[in-house]
Amino acid sequence: MCGCRASVPSTKQYSVNQPAPASTKKSPSAAAGMPKRTSIPIAKQLASIKALGKGSDLEKAFATVALVYNNSADPEGKLSKAETKSLLQTQFGGFIQGQEKKPKYQEIISALDEESENKIDFEDFMILLVSLTLMSDLLQEIKNVKTTK
Repeated sequence: MCGCRASVPSTKQYSVNQPAPASTKKSPSAAAGMPKRTSIPIAKQLASIKALGKGSDLEKAFATVALVYNNSADPEGKLSKAETKSLLQTQFGGFIQGQEKKPKYQEIISALDEESENKIDFEDFMILLVSLTLMSDLLQEIKNVKTTK
């Protein structure tokens, strides 16, 4: 998926910047008619992981990605395609904003749409994030940030 597997161009193009249908904005438990669990803020979740107490910025960044994913995933640890697109829209908007017309962006989203399974696991989610990051205009802006005085 997302550039790591061969894909056939799709005639269906979906932009993650489009508003998600109302049904995709519900948590898996709310969609199943179960009460929505109260979410603990990511910062508190990170603080509760003792091994990250003296962790590097990179370790904390990856832990944050894992927590955001896990907070949205179903009990099997997977996201539906619609939930994945909604999560990208709400949590990764800076990287995907304005990229919809780029062929590489369309290829990545087509690969997600064409994924044979309707659920995305954490590994494929990480590949998706990296793929979108590499083609993003924001990455170039990040590279241009002055790092020394």
